[in-house]
Amino acid sequence: MRFLVKVSMPTDAGNRAVSEAEFGHKMQTILQDIKAEASYFTTMDGRRTALIIVNVAEASQIPSIGEPFYQWLGAEVDFHPVMMPEDLGKAGPNIEAAVKKWGKR
Repeated sequence: MRFLVKVSMPTDAGNRAVSEAEFGHKMQTILQDIKAEASYFTTMDGRRTALIIVNVAEASQIPSIGEPFYQWLGAEVDFHPVMMPEDLGKAGPNIEAAVKKWGKR
């Protein structure tokens, strides 16, 4: 299952991390270790934030994805399940059934 992983760094920890000479290398290593399919860096709510797409085969993998960001950056890490367009297409019959059962009449 694909997840969007949102990694938000507190300002002080983020300042220390980006000041490290090895910041870029460490981030690349983590992204390789967690097998990131894509990663984007931005700000959200005033914090340095990474948005990372990962494919998780089983729930037991979640801690190994979040822990490097907790340990190194003191980050807040949120996992959001996401669908690709083909996943949404496969969900069509289930959506239709739910609308039929629960939709306003």
